[in-house]
Amino acid sequence: MEIQDRIQKLKKERNAVILAHNYQLPEVQDIADYVGDSLGLSMQAAQTKADVIVFCGVHFMAETAKILSPEKTVLLPDLKAGCPMADMIDPEGLKALQAKHPGAVTVCYVNTTAAVKALCDYCCTSGNALAMARHLLKTGRDIIFVPDRYLAGYISDQLGHPFIVWPGFCPTHARILPEDIQKAKKDHPDAKVLVHPECPPALTALADCVASTEKMCKFVSDDPAGEFIIGTELGIIHRMQKENPQKIFYPASGRAVCPNMKRITLEKILWSLQDMAHPVLVPEDTMNRARGAIERMLEIA
Repeated sequence: MEIQDRIQKLKKERNAVILAHNYQLPEVQDIADYVGDSLGLSMQAAQTKADVIVFCGVHFMAETAKILSPEKTVLLPDLKAGCPMADMIDPEGLKALQAKHPGAVTVCYVNTTAAVKALCDYCCTSGNALAMARHLLKTGRDIIFVPDRYLAGYISDQLGHPFIVWPGFCPTHARILPEDIQKAKKDHPDAKVLVHPECPPALTALADCVASTEKMCKFVSDDPAGEFIIGTELGIIHRMQKENPQKIFYPASGRAVCPNMKRITLEKILWSLQDMAHPVLVPEDTMNRARGAIERMLEIA
């Protein structure tokens, strides 16, 4: 029996659902029941009727799924699938920043640990960060935005309003350089450029579209252009090509590979379902405090 068939059989026996991020390996995306960005995956985790969620992403994503569905078993096939950006901020650092700005509202990017989310008023993703910030500006309060300085800077520029920012970043997006985009545009002059808002401003300034991965996928499907330069992690190109076989996609940089997103394989998904490994656990108090910030994120989705 092929490994895909064995996974499907076990999935049925366990009443499991497989969720995969857009950056996962092609074969992992193909076996998944749903492929999407952090916001879409969070929504699926909150709505699923499955008993078991096999989360093909990184640790903070699986934690978010567990917080939204505490009664379900959430499995992360590889516990070493972490996020460097999420590791750039810890609860102690955030508390110190909040102490310096006692009247501010705190917004955390979803790329944070549950312990950090538990200290925040709101959570957001790259897909709804602009709407979230626009909503919060109406309160008249200062906004602390953690941990991604580039996403914060992009949203701040869009709104013309400064934020209190933590100096974190995504190493994968930082590996894409302006000269990569410039060379790609020279090689493919008819292609439109899409860039993720986790990229530095020198890159977003060169883009025809700055968007989350889900909005990127919608853009390339809806836009009449036939060629696109993709300025984010390479895994998304598999989904784009699958959904738009008549179009051509060029990676902005071959260096834009997240090693953590590539840790999960079909073999690890199979082992995870066989052994119910590895269950994601979040302390109840942390889970309860973090849930409010995440639910407010979904309300502004």
